[in-house]
Formats: sequence, structure tokens, C-alpha cells
Amino acid sequence: MSYYHSRTTSLSFDEAVVRTREALKAEHFGVITEIDVAETFKQKLDVDFRPYLILGACNPRAAYQALQTEDKVGVMLPCNVIIQASPSGSGCEIAAVDPVASMSAIDNPALKAKAEEIGAGLRRAIDAVAV
Repeated sequence: MSYYHSRTTSLSFDEAVVRTREALKAEHFGVITEIDVAETFKQKLDVDFRPYLILGACNPRAAYQALQTEDKVGVMLPCNVIIQASPSGSGCEIAAVDPVASMSAIDNPALKAKAEEIGAGLRRAIDAVAV
């Protein structure tokens, strides 16, 4: 079982970030955290790294329902989505965690059904950017 879903695109990194945010919003996800990996590595390690952004995507209604089902599931939230520039510099990759793979550690059928629903939304968002 893969732990993520990804697609590549010829979009520039900045355009991929904008379109990923729009696609997530269209699927009812908000971005509640953002980590600029390249900037963090530069500040903390003084090393250069390709453009790489981690977005913490959250569907508030689904998160509420999941927390009602399993109160410790918050340790696995939000759903991370990455945008990274290709090492060659042409285009980039957009990837999202597979919530079903993440939640497989929790033996709760109701939570698995919610994870499948959220995973489908994340896949649609990623696929929409890569068109």
C-alpha cells in the first residue's frame, strides 16, 4: 500500500502552489499550516535545497467527525500535501498523504470510511492541478 498519491506537472513551482491551494479549497480543505522546507534548511542548517513546501490541509467537518469517532486521531492531522520543484528544475511534483494508509494503524471501521472519503478529495485536488 502506498502512503501517498502524487502527480507531476510542468507548472512552475509558484504556479503549482497557487493551483494546489485553489484545488484544495474546491475540495473543502483549508490550509492551516505551511512549512517552507528550503527556507527552514537555509536558516537552520545554512544549506540550499530545492523549493519544497508542506501544506497542512484540513477539512474541518471531516476532522470534527474523526475526532468524535477517535479522540487521539489528532496526532495524524492535518493531511500533509507537498509541492516540490523537480531536481532538474523543470516542473514539479504535488503529493498528498493517503489517509487510509495513515489510519490503518487505528482499528476503527468508521474512521477508515472517513479516511477513504478524505483521500478521495485529496486525490481529486492533486489530479486537478496536474491536468
